[in-house]
Amino acid sequence: MPRRTAPLSGLDSLEGVVRLLRDQTRERRETERREELKRIRSQAEANVFRSAVADATPLPDPGRIIQRPPRLSPAPRQRQADEREVLDQSISDEIDIESLLETDESLSWRRPGIGADVVKRLRRGQWSIRGQIDLHGLRVDEARPALVEFLVHARRNEWRCLRIIHGKGLGSPSREPVLKGKVMKWLAQREEVMAFCQARPNDGGAGALIVLIRGPRYSSPVRQPPT
Repeated sequence: MPRRTAPLSGLDSLEGVVRLLRDQTRERRETERREELKRIRSQAEANVFRSAVADATPLPDPGRIIQRPPRLSPAPRQRQADEREVLDQSISDEIDIESLLETDESLSWRRPGIGADVVKRLRRGQWSIRGQIDLHGLRVDEARPALVEFLVHARRNEWRCLRIIHGKGLGSPSREPVLKGKVMKWLAQREEVMAFCQARPNDGGAGALIVLIRGPRYSSPVRQPPT
């Protein structure tokens, strides 16, 4: 009896490879066809645009030079935070300045060596107010660094006379000006502060202080225009 042989399995594998190659060729041709259509459409749109502006006259070159703003260096935030912490710690709530306050109608203070006439001139408004900060509504831990940064900024810009708004305390639970006493203590500890007094009614009255800080050696007071 003749011996039966198994069919060649290699033919099936070959047909599979042929089908795979045929499919890949079809996909590549389809991709090439889509790319060609896209190129033709883009070229047609460009031709339409050129036809539309064929009669347009280009604007003359104004010769203007556009300068790009200088690239800012990154802010040294950590160093600023460290400096702010040092400045914040340089003033305390524990000192007693009540004995140094002149308990007159303006509740004034002046650094030792500063004449009483300076406070009188400050009270009369003989220095024009160059800047102010409103601490009203801030917590104590927010108001202290804010005040320090403001004083540093004012000294750097040679502002002599400042207004510090601390509020009258009407919104506090105790109905007392919490910040007022603290601000006076903080100011008395700052080297640049020469004197301060309670603001006149039209400048904030009991809710603000007028502060005089050190300035250029030959700076003289500037009288405010009448209000």
